[in-house]
Amino acid sequence: MPVMGVSKFERFFRAAAGLDVSKNDLKRYNDFVDAKLYDLFLIGTAGAKANGRDVIAPQDLPVTKGLQESIHAFRKLEEGIELRPLLDQLAARPALGMDAAEETQERLPDLAGGLSLALARALKTLADDSRRPSTDQWDQAFELFDLLV
Repeated sequence: MPVMGVSKFERFFRAAAGLDVSKNDLKRYNDFVDAKLYDLFLIGTAGAKANGRDVIAPQDLPVTKGLQESIHAFRKLEEGIELRPLLDQLAARPALGMDAAEETQERLPDLAGGLSLALARALKTLADDSRRPSTDQWDQAFELFDLLV
């Protein structure tokens, strides 16, 4: 990720949850976004097949109420940081043997942003009074997301 991108993500984590993250944390973050988008599209593929479609429609993705609220909050927060161009690059649709509808592909940056905001807030909860989450706290956050997404 370019240095400009690193600084924007650092600003994002500060704005979203008051956290200080390092370049090493951003590697974890990228892995998280990739894994969770894969999980959403894995279930979306099954939903599309169950509904007799050969493309993944937006309604096939398992977007929960909490994730939808995080997407809305991300959109408000993102305006000042301008993360969308970077999320466009990060949010590559996982290859699962089924194409996504154009509308579904257009939603990828928002999905990545909502997941990012939810992750930042989960880390803040786990980190208590610390501004810099530990490796264990990142791992705990990932475990929680694995249970829910």
